[in-house]
Amino acid sequence: MPNTKSAKKELRKSERRNKINTRSKVKMKKMIKELNELATTLEKKTETVTDKKLKDIEKILKNAYKQIDKTAKKGIIKKNTASRKKSNLAKKVNSIQQKKSKK
Repeated sequence: MPNTKSAKKELRKSERRNKINTRSKVKMKKMIKELNELATTLEKKTETVTDKKLKDIEKILKNAYKQIDKTAKKGIIKKNTASRKKSNLAKKVNSIQQKKSKK
């Protein structure tokens, strides 16, 4: 428990920052999860991948990139972690596009 006035203020600031950081991180994780789920369902299905589905995936990918970059810029996640997450997402999307081009 903080004793001084400045320590109490610092605790309030810390709690507020924690909420903001958690909100940003959760939003990023939701976008990544949404893209992963969509990618896995398309990979497992035997039906062909349509252009509309590819455009939807690319739109989600763009938004996920944006959120990952924002989170990294704020310092919530590290730069290399952001790069790794973006790379993994790109690999999934590219594998779906390869699947479509083969058929």
